Amino acid sequence: MSRTTRAAVCRAGGQPWEITDLELDDPKDNEVLIKFYAAGLCHSDDHIQKGDAPMRMPVVGGHEGAGVVEAVGEGVTRVAVGDHVTCSFIPACGSCRYCATGRQNLCDAGKNAGTGMFPDGTFRFHQNGEDFGGLCVLGTFSQYAVVSQFSVIKIPPEIPFDVASLVACGVPTGWGSSVRAAGVRAGQTVVIYGSGGVGSNAVQGASLAGAKNVIVVDPVEFKREMAAVFGATHTFATAKEAHDFVVETTWGELADHAIITVGILTDQVIADAIRVVGKSGQVTVTAVGKGMIDENPGMLIGYQRRIQGSIYGGCSPLVDVPLLIGLYQSGDLKLDELITRRYRLDEINQGYQDMLDGKNIRGVIIHEHP
Repeated sequence: MSRTTRAAVCRAGGQPWEITDLELDDPKDNEVLIKFYAAGLCHSDDHIQKGDAPMRMPVVGGHEGAGVVEAVGEGVTRVAVGDHVTCSFIPACGSCRYCATGRQNLCDAGKNAGTGMFPDGTFRFHQNGEDFGGLCVLGTFSQYAVVSQFSVIKIPPEIPFDVASLVACGVPTGWGSSVRAAGVRAGQTVVIYGSGGVGSNAVQGASLAGAKNVIVVDPVEFKREMAAVFGATHTFATAKEAHDFVVETTWGELADHAIITVGILTDQVIADAIRVVGKSGQVTVTAVGKGMIDENPGMLIGYQRRIQGSIYGGCSPLVDVPLLIGLYQSGDLKLDELITRRYRLDEINQGYQDMLDGKNIRGVIIHEHP
């Protein structure tokens, strides 16, 4: 028995988000039906909508979301009807090589993120006989969605849904970029390029890890001001200003880490990041874009610099999402402050325009239900 759900979909790259009604199948074996109450407006969805990143179309957007389990299929053991959950945009099966070695962010079950197709080769969203995928096999821009049990994490019922939705992607991706992927340690100097929804959490991660200097580069004054709220010790509008400061404050030794969390990755920001780290320094690349590493290899060899790619911030969702919620509950991690504005589903295009205009750290869709 299927149901109808209202969702924001993209039919082709370059087209705006369209609000429409879709048919949604019941959950099959090992699947869960979620009633979403909140969904975060992550930049990754905008890359899909703009056509900058490959994705099977048409697609239901959204991979940050939180809600309540309404039904479960056969074999579901991780959650039960009535549980409050947030999503993991990369599923964690728990048994593949990568999950078994503590690298759930690389789980083999994440292979269909770009198609939205379930492992059996079928889809759960439909309209007039056409199949719609869900971004990352989720689709949190829908009031309801059917997802794998590997993609849900139970959360305490007292956690607000809007806050919980951010812990699905932006928070662990940013926090983990500093703590897991980069491995920031006490007393170090860290330069973070871009302080939006992901970068703000990279700032929090570096600060909580004990970095002495947490330096933010962002051209948007509002984001620089908010970076200070999240723990930045110094903020600059340009990479040159930051570089000059790093040279001065480290007596020429340069930074230990550069973390790239800009909205769109470019050659220039990669070059800036390589030059700002010193001997044995690491550049951690979390941003998405078309930037290339176009530097003389001697820049890496002579100083033994490293460039590390990062997906999900190197986090293992089944471990790190509860950890982050615990830090929020103890007052050590700021999540409420990340939400600049809340939108209705039919305001989604405005929400993304606000993000591109630098007005939001994170916008959140609040789902309305019949």
